[in-house]
Amino acid sequence: MKREHYLELLTSVDVMNALNGGRTEPVINVKKHDNFKEMRVKVPGIDPETIQIEVNNNTVSVYYVRSFTSFEKDLQLPHTVYNEPQPYFVDVTNIHAHVEGRELVVEFPFNHLASGYHKNIPTTEE
Repeated sequence: MKREHYLELLTSVDVMNALNGGRTEPVINVKKHDNFKEMRVKVPGIDPETIQIEVNNNTVSVYYVRSFTSFEKDLQLPHTVYNEPQPYFVDVTNIHAHVEGRELVVEFPFNHLASGYHKNIPTTEE
């Protein structure tokens, strides 16, 4: 590899370290309501309309994508803001989000198990 390519790679790595090292710190506020949990996400310098949300196997991921150029190739690199499995009492199929001002608001609705689960289990004798 030529020296110029090493320098370009090091510059790219340095940019990634700066961006992922705390310069763009997300602000996440969580508030519990009677029927849902609300998460407000604000990332300085990032349009909240571009923040993406995915549910995969009951794990909710909130992230945005940054574009970089390295070796004359465009790279799309995700930056994770939130990545947590959801408890049994969150109805992951009905999670929804909207933008309010400069914040992304994600609502996690509770299901019927949110008020607790009780079952009397008898023992059998042989």
